[in-house]
Amino acid sequence: MTNSESPLKPKQVKKIYTISGVNLSFTNSEERYIGRDDLILISFKNKSNFAGVFTKSTAASEAVKWCQKIIKNNDIRAIIVNAGNANVFTGELGKSAINKIISKLSSCLKILNNQILIAQTGVIGEPLKTHKIVDAISNLTDNLNSNNWESAAKAIMTTDTYPKYSSLCYNFEGSKIHITGIAKGSGMIAPNMATMLAFISTDIKISKPILQKLLEEISEETFNSISVDGDTSTSDSVILSATGMADNRILKNKKDKHYEKFKDALLKISKDLALQIVRDGEGASKLITIRVSGTKNKIISKKVAFSIANSPLVKTAIAAEDANWGRIIMAIGKTNEIFDHKKLSIYIGKYLITYDGRRYNEYNENKISKYMKNNEIEISVEFGSKKNEATVWTCDLTQKYIDINGKYRS
Repeated sequence: MTNSESPLKPKQVKKIYTISGVNLSFTNSEERYIGRDDLILISFKNKSNFAGVFTKSTAASEAVKWCQKIIKNNDIRAIIVNAGNANVFTGELGKSAINKIISKLSSCLKILNNQILIAQTGVIGEPLKTHKIVDAISNLTDNLNSNNWESAAKAIMTTDTYPKYSSLCYNFEGSKIHITGIAKGSGMIAPNMATMLAFISTDIKISKPILQKLLEEISEETFNSISVDGDTSTSDSVILSATGMADNRILKNKKDKHYEKFKDALLKISKDLALQIVRDGEGASKLITIRVSGTKNKIISKKVAFSIANSPLVKTAIAAEDANWGRIIMAIGKTNEIFDHKKLSIYIGKYLITYDGRRYNEYNENKISKYMKNNEIEISVEFGSKKNEATVWTCDLTQKYIDINGKYRS
């Protein structure tokens, strides 16, 4: 099944920077997809540092469980990823598949099993054709190259309509730092970790604890602030690697003046990848930004924002370009958070909708209906102030979403 490219596809970076110490390869295993690449390998020089965040689903995949077990190791050397079959809820066969794939790859690369991470994405509940992946591994290990980021992004797609990648370079005190990442995700996207697969690499010298802490913080603001359909995947993984090949002084703590510079750059890459996923939401025709402020804390603000973002009634109204703001009121109310109605202000775009506990006197349905025709919609909810603001991104829910998912296994 192929889908036409999302109308919300953004302009992507023109240059993808290679990362010193990182090589990638791709091939077609034909485990599920015929005539397209579906298997990638990312290899790393020795002593690279790694950080990871993973799904909180209680039905997590065997691949996630494996990665959670070894991500703290100090000498990870490879990541292998297959698309089309998530190898989830497949019993002992699933565990055996992980072991066979990793054993074959460790033999080809002459490294240990616990130096290999694995990610799998696709259909849940179907036994993996493990032999097809094992047989294709030699192609991967023979064709590693530092310039294969975009091709690798294409190979991990499932219902995605375009490959997702981002890259940047910045200078700090005479040192050039590069960051490049790829991601996949289009459906089964909801926050409970990072909501898809993403692999980000940098050449910065940085300590492992700081790398992990940064990834966790940034994931909350980016990958963990998006939703397409409110369904959290069983296979969500974000893996961040740092090869240490840049010539900067090693970054060891938050007080280092380089810390904020690197954090801002990593945030930019992560946000770019996260929004590319929302823009490629299955059947999406509109990108929706929801900002909530004025609650007791950011956790509550985010809870309210996601209640709006995940409401099928809100999402279908926006798809139909219907300014039915009553559905936003509904979504706020169902959180069971107590608030002063008179302090609640809702904006759609620049237009004020509610004021003093009722519809704003100068509310103009025609102007708002015209605004709803845009392919990017902003909703702002203020509980009396702009403090504790949280931002969430989602997309609308169209008939095409049903069509795509109704035929997903066809």
